Amino acid sequence: MSKKKYRYIIFYKPYGVLSQFSKDNPEQSTLQDYISVKNVYPVGRLDTDSEGLLLLTNHGQLQHRLCHPQFGHCRTYWVQVEGIPDATALNKLEQGVVIKNYRTQPAKVQFLSEEPLLADRIPPIRFRKNVPTAWLEMTLSEGKNRQVRRMTASVGFPTLRLVRVQIAHLKLDTLELGQWRDLTKEDVKILHDLVFSNSSLPNKRV
Repeated sequence: MSKKKYRYIIFYKPYGVLSQFSKDNPEQSTLQDYISVKNVYPVGRLDTDSEGLLLLTNHGQLQHRLCHPQFGHCRTYWVQVEGIPDATALNKLEQGVVIKNYRTQPAKVQFLSEEPLLADRIPPIRFRKNVPTAWLEMTLSEGKNRQVRRMTASVGFPTLRLVRVQIAHLKLDTLELGQWRDLTKEDVKILHDLVFSNSSLPNKRV
């Protein structure tokens, strides 16, 4: 019996693209419009109105472990918010905020020194002329539903644009918007070491 060949792909998801291959609406943009590889599936998800790094694989056990809530791998986002957060707001984001009776885990939050070089979002965000904006870098160890947006809103600074730039050691690097690539052998080894070194997590045979 031949050994199954695993694929590991990273994709720079544009705004407005569903993190799935199936189409419920023929006019809705999904992963099938960009990725021609069969039988790979997203590890977790990235909301339709968010952009950035998405990891896909056909390695079910790795996917299961990465999605398990006990596996606290880091995810880094560049977040454009409405207004200029003060030190109190940043401290709250770092220490954890309460969202629907759940307190978020501690996070790393800092201002980006300058606006990041990103492809234009289509459609562009809606600016309010009298309200300034700021860019934050936020690194979380969990991925609750719409967590970043809910966190910034809870401290009074709504998210205008959200781009995931890193998952664990994997980065967008030179990927252009809408492009994907296979992970290098080194990337895969680091990912395996990270995921399977924690023997306390449950396994799932796939």
